[in-house]
Amino acid sequence: MASADITADLQVEVAFSPAAGVVKRVALRLPAGSTVGDALSRAFPEVALEGLVPGVWGKQRALSDTLRDQDRVEIYRPLRVDPKEARRRRYKSHRAKAKP
Repeated sequence: MASADITADLQVEVAFSPAAGVVKRVALRLPAGSTVGDALSRAFPEVALEGLVPGVWGKQRALSDTLRDQDRVEIYRPLRVDPKEARRRRYKSHRAKAKP
C-alpha cells in the first residue's frame, strides 16, 4: 500500500457574498497546512480580515483553523433583518395587496 502524500496541495473554494444576490467564488490551490485566514487573504486580498466571521461548510471557524482538501471557505455577513421579522413583513404586504 502506498503512503499518503502529506505535502500534497489542497483544492479549496472561497465564497463571499458582499451584498444580497451577489456571490463571488474563487477556486484555490493551497499548500497543505494552510489556514482559513490564508485562503481568505489569497482569494480576496482587498477584504480586511478583522471583524469577519468565516466558516467552512456552514460552520463557523477561526482564521487559524487548518483546512482540508475540498473544503469550502465562506465569509458570513450579519443579517440586516431577523428572518422571522422579514417573514411577518412579507405576510402583511401580501395581505394588504389581496384586500379589495
